[in-house]
Amino acid sequence: MDARVVGAGRGWQWIVEGFALFRRSPAMWLALTIAFVLLWLVSFIIPLLGPLLFSLFTPALVAGLMLGCRALENGEDLEIAHLFAGFKQRAAPLVTIGGIYLVGTILVFGIVFLAAGGSMLAATIGRPGVDLETMSAAIRSLALALAIGAAFYLPLIMLIWFAPLLVVFDGLAPVEAMRSSFSACLKNVPPFLVYGVAILALWFVFSLPAAAGLPGLLLGLALLGVSLPVLICSVYASYKDIFARAGPPASGGNSLLR
Repeated sequence: MDARVVGAGRGWQWIVEGFALFRRSPAMWLALTIAFVLLWLVSFIIPLLGPLLFSLFTPALVAGLMLGCRALENGEDLEIAHLFAGFKQRAAPLVTIGGIYLVGTILVFGIVFLAAGGSMLAATIGRPGVDLETMSAAIRSLALALAIGAAFYLPLIMLIWFAPLLVVFDGLAPVEAMRSSFSACLKNVPPFLVYGVAILALWFVFSLPAAAGLPGLLLGLALLGVSLPVLICSVYASYKDIFARAGPPASGGNSLLR
């Protein structure tokens, strides 16, 4: 499926449009986000297997949230049931994407582990009387391993960013959806860079109140909590912008959610 190339400013506009969609049903978006996070936390009750299963089913859960975005855009109500709507529509392809993502994530962690020299840092920290030079070398090794891991993990994120939406909205097969997602991200590096920098900047600003004691900490946590559903909605905005809009490429002005 062909992807449009949009202007760099659209990266910020995705966040603006995500917030506009969030404002249509803020209480329900917060409830859906809390439910999603609770499912993630509950997955840790089953050691190892639980988080693996959650990763496997995450694309289906994300697809359900995207269906919720589409419902709001069409004037329908957003419901808790939307979180699981992906399982009712295209469960098998979505779980397939989850399986590919899971295998990719395991491979990336394996690469990080090997690049870090196994458990070098953990062994160094756990050993008494370790000199500063040895500790510094271990930390440098870990930093290099994390950089290598990020270099491998970024293409994996590009593969799955749009894939659940392309499956549920456009009927693409898993591999085709992931290929289209990767191509779309590659064509639109500038807006995604703006998008990523804007998110980091917002999270930094939201964390500043935490320095003002308990009230500030609670305010910071509330702002960060609101940012999560906004980011979910911004993924839908990015899909609409790159795949679903008609007409000439957008340069960053008009909101698709008006």
